[in-house]
Amino acid sequence: PNRLLFDFEFPLRHRSVLPVIDGDLSDWTDRELLPKLGALDGQEEFADVWACWSEQGLSIACCVTGKRRALRCDPKSFWTGDNLRLCTDMRDARANKRATRFCQQFFFLPAGGGKKHNDPVAGTNKIKRAREDAPTIPTGLIEIASKVTKSGYSMAGFIPAECLSGFEPTEHTRIGFYYILEDSDHGQQYLTVGDDLYWYVDPSTWATAVLSKT
Repeated sequence: PNRLLFDFEFPLRHRSVLPVIDGDLSDWTDRELLPKLGALDGQEEFADVWACWSEQGLSIACCVTGKRRALRCDPKSFWTGDNLRLCTDMRDARANKRATRFCQQFFFLPAGGGKKHNDPVAGTNKIKRAREDAPTIPTGLIEIASKVTKSGYSMAGFIPAECLSGFEPTEHTRIGFYYILEDSDHGQQYLTVGDDLYWYVDPSTWATAVLSKT
């Protein structure tokens, strides 16, 4: 894939007041949209994905439209259905082929939780073959909300600073960053490379996000 030939770097925008995590994305702006790089490989992207940061942590959101099938979300096998996953490396060690304790993977599901399996769910997953695992965090601290319609959903999540291993935005302004959005209708949308190039093992395949205050 063409995206493998590049080391991508983009600004991750700062918000002094982070968007409210309620599933309504009206308070997100175009400044927080993540770059759409799929065109480099001839892939049409089916969703908008946003992210931003503050000293309190990281926020991420997505909006999926044009769905025909019902959501398929199972927290016990979150990778098999509709889901958004985010990987971060708070030291942006692009030369590392194996994850360190500063690397984490988070997942967000628009449904699948609660007694009726209609509540959104957030959690973490260990990065495979890591040289050292990130500390275990209480996933209950991660905020998530979604709004589901017949033709899609919007979803937003917030990861507080205490859940981000090594988050020191003053000292370390460059972080490794990757997302993949999986959908039962549309397939996969991802920032840099897909499953065939082992993004879930190799942090060197991720992009660099620069924590920008401009």
